[in-house]
Amino acid sequence: MKRFLVLYESSVPATEQMKAPPEQMKAGFELWAKWMEKAKKALVDGGAPLASPFSVKGGGAGSAAKVTGYSVVQAGSREEGERLFEGHPHFHAPGAAIQVLEFIPMPGHQ
Repeated sequence: MKRFLVLYESSVPATEQMKAPPEQMKAGFELWAKWMEKAKKALVDGGAPLASPFSVKGGGAGSAAKVTGYSVVQAGSREEGERLFEGHPHFHAPGAAIQVLEFIPMPGHQ
């Protein structure tokens, strides 16, 4: 099985999204719970919302500033992985995008 890092991007930081009215938060969590149940066989780590990034050394946050959360999934192929995100609830977020990056096995490590 291939493993993928999923980065959820939005034009609104996750810290701001978490300030939504309670009924909106509940509805959003219900959509995510439904997706997680559907994807449970592929879900390695359901992930979490992420705060704004900071730079340890070098340039600024760049495009990482748009990353508002992550998950880790596994699938037999890239195409199978892509199908996991059809109708994903994150697409309800403002300026939403989902980036999926395949983990590359390192020689000598599992």
